[in-house]
Amino acid sequence: MTNNQKKLSALIEIFLISLRLGCTSFGGPIAHLGYFQETYVRNKRWLGEQAYANLVALSQFLPGPASSQVGIGIGIIRGGILGGIISFIGFTLPSVIILILFALFLVHIDLADAGWIQGLKLVAVAVVAHAILGMSQKLAASPITKGIALGALVLTLLWSHQLAQLLAILLAAVAGYFLLHPDQGDKKSAELSLSINKKIGAICLSLFFILLAGLPLLRLIADVPFLVMADSFYRSGSLVFGGGHVVLPLLEREFVSTGLISQQDFLAGYGAAQAVPGPLFTFAAYLGTVLYGWQGGLLATLAIFLPAFLLIIGMLPL
Repeated sequence: MTNNQKKLSALIEIFLISLRLGCTSFGGPIAHLGYFQETYVRNKRWLGEQAYANLVALSQFLPGPASSQVGIGIGIIRGGILGGIISFIGFTLPSVIILILFALFLVHIDLADAGWIQGLKLVAVAVVAHAILGMSQKLAASPITKGIALGALVLTLLWSHQLAQLLAILLAAVAGYFLLHPDQGDKKSAELSLSINKKIGAICLSLFFILLAGLPLLRLIADVPFLVMADSFYRSGSLVFGGGHVVLPLLEREFVSTGLISQQDFLAGYGAAQAVPGPLFTFAAYLGTVLYGWQGGLLATLAIFLPAFLLIIGMLPL
């Protein structure tokens, strides 16, 4: 088998596995991380436990959908930037298609109380518990690491503000810097820093900030509906920490408060997004389709996930 054939085979495998996860991963980002750990770390062994933990920590530190960023990162480690794109497409495609169709046909049905959905959510609870147990045994084995983990837990439980997660991560990083000593650990953790050229990373980080500052200016100069929508979704994806639920108030302010989408349609789409597998950020596909048809749905999906792409590609080489 030639190198090109091996690369093609790897990309096909990335797509098929991420597509399966995109069809079966219910339960939100924490559950997604459990599914990823079980699939990519324990079954496929594409990266080690420590490398996976490093990638999860990085994604939690960055704004945007954490589970999607982890999936993109794993795809990059396995198949380069193209592998990251394919991994994202596979994981996101099922829910995007479902939500675009839901918006097109405006089928207002309540899936939240469906028995099979509740059953899948109960399974997700077990997946989350299993993932937490496995990662705690691996990463919080010493008294110091247990103390850091406990402190982060207490902070996030006592302070429900969306900044609590970021503060917990920052404080844990400072504590780890002063209290923990680096060791050899899992050799596969080096893959996180070797998978992307630093120049490409710098370009992506620069593009992230250019778009964040430039799109609002462009929408003021040229009042084009598609551009206005792209700016709203890109900004929402750039400034949100804590997952899909946190982005909802921003989207509500952008589209419901301005009268672009009715409260009824917004809530109907949110209910559908809760019921489908995959990242909750694909709610953008529904909103974009309500506004401008399936083309709007695709553009909204691209705009809200683009910051996650640029940030994870930019930060991996560091």
